[in-house]
Amino acid sequence: MELLLTTLAALISVMNPLGTVPVFVGLTKEHIVRDRNRTAFWTSFNVFIILIISFFLGKFMLVFFGITLNSLKIAGGLIITLSGFSLLSGEFAKHKGMKKEKVKKDIKTRSDISLTPLALPMIAGPGTISLLITYNQEYPEMENVLIILGAIVCSALIIFFTLRSSFLIVKLLGASGINALSRIIGFIVISIGVEFIVSASKTIYNI
Repeated sequence: MELLLTTLAALISVMNPLGTVPVFVGLTKEHIVRDRNRTAFWTSFNVFIILIISFFLGKFMLVFFGITLNSLKIAGGLIITLSGFSLLSGEFAKHKGMKKEKVKKDIKTRSDISLTPLALPMIAGPGTISLLITYNQEYPEMENVLIILGAIVCSALIIFFTLRSSFLIVKLLGASGINALSRIIGFIVISIGVEFIVSASKTIYNI
């Protein structure tokens, strides 16, 4: 149960579906409710597939490129920490590249936005992928693998219900409320990133 809650909390903090709510609302404000719900479903499904692929196949990427787990943890920790700072500064969308004019124009021409930009890179970005690759290496036992898979399923469901309720969340919390919660989540995300870096450094220097 502890591993389930820890993994779920880490995934939700790093992916931060709440931070995607304003982006989702902006991209689907002209859609009917049925289309919004469909986009929310396919976004969460795409995120689920990305997480599964990252968890099971990410280790082969390490072997192919000759990357050690400690190097991945430090690099992933830096990415996660930067994401946390972007949440604290209120520039989450900019950090994900959503503020660029070319990106905005490209999105307007897309009929489907569930895979890009919503699932990737808004929700399941490099920080999430490195997190799951690390978990795969640190918890190879079958029981732990099943627990992490359960956390992945739960996180995908949370993303679906969060995006589906996006307009209600914006109505209840407003931009200031979402911004305040995002800053709190940002602090947690920074802590996760720093923990990755510290853990890898301890292993490297045998502390």
